[in-house]
Amino acid sequence: MSGAKENWRIEGEYFESCNCEMLCPCLLSGSQARPTDGHCDVVLAFHVNRGSYGKTDISGLNAVQALTTPGPMAKGGGTLALYIDSKANAEQRAALEAIFDGSAGGPPALFGPMIATRLPTKSAPITFTANGNVKKLSIPSITEVTVEGVTGAGNKVVWIDNVGHPASTRLAIAKGTSSSFKDHNLVFENSGRNGHFAPINWSNA
Repeated sequence: MSGAKENWRIEGEYFESCNCEMLCPCLLSGSQARPTDGHCDVVLAFHVNRGSYGKTDISGLNAVQALTTPGPMAKGGGTLALYIDSKANAEQRAALEAIFDGSAGGPPALFGPMIATRLPTKSAPITFTANGNVKKLSIPSITEVTVEGVTGAGNKVVWIDNVGHPASTRLAIAKGTSSSFKDHNLVFENSGRNGHFAPINWSNA
């Protein structure tokens, strides 16, 4: 999008699945930490319950980021692939792309220093479902991810607070019960590895 940045806000939810063992080292030691396998492969799914970009309503739409970095996230050199809900019209697609590629500011912009290569954004049929502690993402022929919250006392999901994460300072601990991604020249297989989910309440204000 060209011109002045629009004010935007999102209320919704997100989840992710990465290739680190539980818990992801970057949550405990910051983004300078060495990932479990030396590199980071992560898929992040977002659903907008209510949201707007300027005068454009983006409620009910989805977006997905696939990000890989060759070492610790803070050292950069990463590659980002972005997928926008095919239900979005042209204005909504442009709004979601500006938000989730980080150019419109707000929490997604925190990934900016990590990214050296931005792959072309794709419009895709994105299915995001949340059923209690189980969250699912599907983009046919590209990614299928299911994460499930890890339960503790009283069979309730374990949450961690005060974490340095762009999505939220409070995250549920989860496991990618099944998790795969294949597109562009990227292939992730993160089944059995670390995951998180949380409600999000974002803006660029």
